[in-house]
Amino acid sequence: MANDKPNQPQDESRRRFLKYSGTALGGVVLGGVIGGLVGSNLKQTEKEVTPEPGKSGTAPEDRDYNQALMFFNQNQFLTAEAAAERLFPKDDLGPGAKELGVAFYIDHQMASAYGTNARDYMQPPYYKAEATQGYQLVFKRRELIALGLDAMNDYSFTKHQKPFAEITPEEQDAVLTAFETDKTEIKDVPSSNFFAMFLNLTLEGAYSDPLYGGNRNMAGWKMRNFPGNQMSYTDHIEKEEFVKMEPLSLHDHLELG
Repeated sequence: MANDKPNQPQDESRRRFLKYSGTALGGVVLGGVIGGLVGSNLKQTEKEVTPEPGKSGTAPEDRDYNQALMFFNQNQFLTAEAAAERLFPKDDLGPGAKELGVAFYIDHQMASAYGTNARDYMQPPYYKAEATQGYQLVFKRRELIALGLDAMNDYSFTKHQKPFAEITPEEQDAVLTAFETDKTEIKDVPSSNFFAMFLNLTLEGAYSDPLYGGNRNMAGWKMRNFPGNQMSYTDHIEKEEFVKMEPLSLHDHLELG
């Protein structure tokens, strides 16, 4: 039956549109890069955030929405997380790479202009670089890191019949040592090139500003008594004794109206 008042929206049609468009949008999100990470826990997550009757639902306050994958697949992420933890392990002094979110930092860097070598000259001819020339490979950084993580998994399967993330810490150390000492190659590239870059990224993820995905809760800075991004030291530079300051991140200087 036609609407008696054509200038007013048809509520039932609008409801159907919102219902099906919302379903489609959810399918896009869950079918994307993070689908594999989120899907297995979807029912549990829904159960946790479902409000009780008569109460409004709110998202958990401690959830870090910056920790999501932008480049790695799930296997590469798990390998990166396990490898970074062996290079920067948790001990009595503080958290390790996993707790600091280092693998997320590396993933986000690989999705950035840095990962694509956007500011580097990457055209031929290609020559073997001198040791003092730094990174001179044909591969983009993101390509080398992805290939290296896949190669570590292949190497682990060959040696231990398990992926890197599932072998023992001692076995993981042996795999990392093999890559550090060029016991294998990655697409005709010395594996030590991958290892050196991954080690640098691990340290960056532990000590960079939390803005970039690592150094969760500035715990890396706190372990070193590093003050972070302070705006000024004029109140302390004349003091003779060491001044321990609570670290500040770039976020702490954000002024919201």
